Parts: sequence; structure tokens; C-alpha cells
Amino acid sequence: MLRKLTSTQRFWIAFILAIPMLIQMLAMPFHWMMPGYNWVALITTTIIMLVAALPYWTSAWAAFKKHSANMNTLVALGTAIAYFYSIFAMVTGRAVYFESAAFITVFVLLGDTMEERMHDNASNALKKLLDLQVKDATVLRNGEFVQVPLDQVQVGETIKVKPGEKIPVDGKVLSGTTTVDESMITGESMPVKKQPGDEVVGSTVNGDGTITFEATKVGSDTMLAQIVEMVKKAQTSHAPIQHLTDRVSQIFVPVVLIIAILTFTFWYVFFGATAVQAMLFAVSVIVIACPCALGLATPTALMVGTGRAAKMGVLIKDGEALEEIEDVKTIIFDKTGTITAGKPQVTDVIGDSHEVLSLAASLEASSEHPLASAIMKKAEEDQIQFTEAADFNAVEGKGVRAKVDGKIAFIGNEKLAEDAQVSFKLKEQLMKLQKEAKTVVLVGVDNKVIGLVAIQDVPKPSSAPAIAELKKQGLKTVMLTGDNQQVAEAIAKEVGIDQVIAGVLPNQKADYVAKLQEKNKVAFVGDGINDAPALTTADVGIAMGSGTDIAIESGSIVLVQNSLMGVVQAIEMSKKTFNRIKLNLFWALIYNLIGIPIAAGIFVGLGLQLSPEIAALAMAFSSVSVVTSSLLLNYVKIPDERVASHLAN
Repeated sequence: MLRKLTSTQRFWIAFILAIPMLIQMLAMPFHWMMPGYNWVALITTTIIMLVAALPYWTSAWAAFKKHSANMNTLVALGTAIAYFYSIFAMVTGRAVYFESAAFITVFVLLGDTMEERMHDNASNALKKLLDLQVKDATVLRNGEFVQVPLDQVQVGETIKVKPGEKIPVDGKVLSGTTTVDESMITGESMPVKKQPGDEVVGSTVNGDGTITFEATKVGSDTMLAQIVEMVKKAQTSHAPIQHLTDRVSQIFVPVVLIIAILTFTFWYVFFGATAVQAMLFAVSVIVIACPCALGLATPTALMVGTGRAAKMGVLIKDGEALEEIEDVKTIIFDKTGTITAGKPQVTDVIGDSHEVLSLAASLEASSEHPLASAIMKKAEEDQIQFTEAADFNAVEGKGVRAKVDGKIAFIGNEKLAEDAQVSFKLKEQLMKLQKEAKTVVLVGVDNKVIGLVAIQDVPKPSSAPAIAELKKQGLKTVMLTGDNQQVAEAIAKEVGIDQVIAGVLPNQKADYVAKLQEKNKVAFVGDGINDAPALTTADVGIAMGSGTDIAIESGSIVLVQNSLMGVVQAIEMSKKTFNRIKLNLFWALIYNLIGIPIAAGIFVGLGLQLSPEIAALAMAFSSVSVVTSSLLLNYVKIPDERVASHLAN
């Protein structure tokens, strides 16, 4: 029962029980003594020791049984010395110091309470995300849409969402068009248009349209649940530097105990202090040296930093990634789906745009080829009308011939059109587009080429500005792709990549990453199954959120928004978090180095002295200052898309 009490509850128990001793301390200058004070102090302090201070005692005892010492060892020893000496003093008729044991506990618990509050504040983002989940869904069952609890929704079921409602689970749109506010997942404030075939994310808010969608992920498999779980793991993980902190604490505690013994010995033996005075100096040393702030330096910064990153759509899986990325000098990118959108798009239409696209769409309407999809999408965007082709004839490796409006039309490469008439101007433009590493198809009718359509997997809008920002930070950028050299170099030139390694087979990517690691630490950014070994091999693996499950599992950082600007944000947030950890450790150590000599009484001649209670208060606020320092990570500036775009221009 007692173990379940929170730090806040223990603090109020200790504070209320310590009030009689506080009254007595305030009344002492007026020479007033509370009747039966010693017994009151004994009873209240005993309850404080058994209830409020119990975690410190149990932790110290557990460490002692393992022949080691921890931060709570100092708190337990400081309170135990003051408490048991006071019992001895009470029996022998001497002055008691129960208030020292009581107020050490009160002030240490005050620090723990403030830390607990700040910890809760840092975790609020995750709680708010969980609160966003809806309680039920409108599911199609037995031919009707009915309300069912969210935990009863199954994969494959059809769900209807009306305007303004929250989307209950992840899925794929079956019918209807709408816009969806996905800001809670991606951080993007503008609503995203959704139509049949598009994916929707659970807990995002539907706009002004009614849609039905097929549930693809439910329960713990939804993106929201995975984000929450991933951030939880990151917040409770340990950065390698934490192990250094733990080792320092293991050495520091015994050293403090030795200093406390020496303090007592010097004051009692060499400076003529009474045993009580010497004991108070020793207890002050033990209490003020408690390295709680040292232990909080890493986990608090890690918790706040990963929480802030999650709000930006950057999921940092563990503390090790934070530390590793500090020394990364080279960022390696996959091309398709990472730098580029991963879907071919029409970039140029040469000739009469309407005529060329209408004929091309007529010929490609029945094709499932990726290039055909790009042409059909362009025709749809430009609202081009087309007619259905007849006598369809696919010429392997060359293109398509068919009848359109009674005329023989064709679309394909130069080999298909080699007998057709091509004007000099079109030939010149064909060569220019090919030099830009674009796939060019010729569109013709009646044995005459009437135009060209250039298709390319274009870079994402975020790629160029993000890479510009990375280079501004002094990082080398490399593209590692299986595509041919000409296409890779064209994309690299467009986005500003420093080095291109093209024609790499999937099973060779990890080897190239390892080779680049020989010079310095590298991060790899990718999204496909073939990227998984490279993501694992790199010092830091950064997976695109739109990528395959295996790629996401292999990466130590996941970019929910699928934007390369997330790489900049991940690196910036990681560096700022790790730098804050180092700052916290520095101040925690400096505080102890300054506080111990004062507590030991070295500056008594200058009128500078700390009682055990004041030492406990100072120690508590040192911990709070470290937590406050970590919370300031919520306000550090991190580049966003607009900043990077400005820098790129």
C-alpha cells in the first residue's frame, strides 16, 4: 500500500507531520518550548521515516545488499544519522535534531514532487494523442452500418465516416472524396485531399465529405498506437552517456561518504567541535552531495527531446541514436521514394498539349504500365477528354499501336516511331529531355509524330531545401541508388547532392555504407525492403514513414511525414537534446563540487554555513533546475520547411 504512494502524496504527508517541528523552530528565538516537544518530534519523525522516506531506505538497502551504493544511500544515511542520534540524545537528556531528519525528507520529496509534475508535463503530448482516439466506429455489418465499440472493429471491415467525425482506425478509402486534417500525425496544418485508393490514418479528423473505407490496421497496429509506443520506448531508453553517469554515481557515493567521515573527524578531533556539531557538518555533506541531479540529467532531456521530436513527426526510437548522430558527418540517401516521390510524373508535353495528351490517354487508358498511369493522371489533372482506342496492339519493348477515331495512332519509344516522320525541332527537344534523364515517349498519328511526353520520378518538394540545409551544417550528402548513372546524376544535380553512387544492387547497399563508414560516421535514409540492411549497418538509420515495415523496423529514426526536412529536424533535435544532456551533467557536477566544501564548513569563517535542512533544500532545487533545463528543449528553434526553402533559394 505504502509503495503505491506518489512522491506528491509522500511530500504532503511529510510536510503536514513536520509542521509541529516547523512551529518549534520559528518559536525558538522567542525562548518558547512546545510542551512534550521531544515526544511529538519522535512520533511525527518516525512516521515520516516509515511512510514518506520509505523508498529511499528500501533503495539504499537493496544497493547495500549488492555491495554498492546509489543516490538514495546518501539520503537514507543523512536522515538515519540525524534520526537515531536524536533518539540517543533524547534518552540521555541532550538536544535532539529530529527536525533535521524530517526536513531533509520534506525537501528531498519537494524536489521529487516537482520532478514528477514536470515529468507528467513532458508526457502530456502522448496522453493527448491517446485521448484523441474515438470510442466507437460505424461499421457495415449484415448490409447495414451500425455503431460498434472501437475494440471490436476487425481488419477488412467497411467503415463509414461522416463530415466532422474522427476516422476510427487506419484504412484505405473505398468511396467518396473528402479532406482530412492530419496535423496530429504529420504536423502539417493544411487538410489533405482523400479519394478512393488513398490511405487514411486513425484519429485524424474528416473534413466536409462522407467516405467509406476498408480497415487495414486496428488496435495496437494503427499508426497512432505505434507512434505512442515508439515514443514511450524512446523516453525510457538509455543513451550510452547514461552508463557513464551511472558509473560516476557508483564512484561518487563512496567518495562522499569518505569526505563526510573526514569532515566529522577534522571538526571533532582537530577543531574542537562537539560531536553534535561535527555530526551536523558530516550530515550536511552527505545530503547536499546526493547526486540526484546527475541521475536526472540524461533521462529528463531524453524524454523531453523525443517528445518534442514526435510532435514534429520525427520518431526517435532510442537514446543511442541521439548520441550517435552527434558525430555523423555523411548522410547517405536512397533515391526512389526517399529523395523522389517514387511515382513517375509527366514533366513536359511538347507539341499541342491538349491534342498530344488526348491521343496519349486514349492509347494508354487500358494499360497498367507505370508510365501509362503517369499519363492518365496528367490527363485527369488537365481535364483532357479522350476516346477509347480500338484494335489495341502492344509492341513488346517499344510501345502501343491502336486505332483512335478511325486513324492509326501510336505511343512509344524511338524504335516504335523509327519509320514515322519526326520534325527536326522535335528531335532537338527529344535529345534535350533525354539529357535531363527523363523517359520520353513519342506520340503520333498517321505515321507522323505530333508530340513528346517526358516522364520522370521527380524529387519531393522538400528534398532540395532539406539537402541545402544539411550542407549548410557541413554534412556531406551521398546518393546510393540502383538506378543508372545518368538518371541518378540528373536527380542529384537538381537537389544538390554532393556524390552519386549509381547502379548499386540491393544486396550491395550495406557494403557501400560500410565502406563510407571507414572515413567517418554515417546516417542512411531509405524506405524500401532493399534498404533494411543499409539502415541497420549505418551508425544511424533513418526510415521514411511511407516505407516498408521492415525498413521502419530497421531504422532508429522514423520520419512520419515522409519529408526529407524531417532528416534536418531529426539531426537538429538529436544534437540539441544531446547537448542539453551534456549541459545538465556539467551543472550537476559543478553544483556538487561547489556545495560539498560549503557543507563541510570550510567557509564557516566567512559566515557561510549550511544546516542539513538547508542542504536538503539546495539539493532538491538542483534537481529541479536540471529538469527545468531539460524542459527548455520544448522551446529551442528547429528548422521547418519554410526556413529550409528560404535557405535553398
